[in-house]
Amino acid sequence: MLAEAGNLNDSIALTYYSMYHSVLALFYLIGLKSENHIASIMLLKSIFGIDTTRLERAKRERIDNQYYVDFHITKEVTFEMIMMAESFNSDIIDFVDKLKEKEIIEYRNKLILMFIK
Repeated sequence: MLAEAGNLNDSIALTYYSMYHSVLALFYLIGLKSENHIASIMLLKSIFGIDTTRLERAKRERIDNQYYVDFHITKEVTFEMIMMAESFNSDIIDFVDKLKEKEIIEYRNKLILMFIK
């Protein structure tokens, strides 16, 4: 709705944050709370083996769009980012839906081992 109304800046920011919050929900399942975006991306990849390319791109677009006044996002890129976020969030939800208790414990143990080393 924001993008259709021409509010491309907020659309890009919310696109990224929808993806980031999907990741935080996944982390919650294994008892992990992350407040650092870069660390979250690294943990998503290292603990769960999930490709972070789309999340990293969304993060870059959000930063460029919000912090650089000479950067202008196009409507086409905005809609591409929205579709990418929908795909990413769907993949995370699917991943969560398929998780079994045994796997949750294994991911939790993997996280613990990362911090013991």
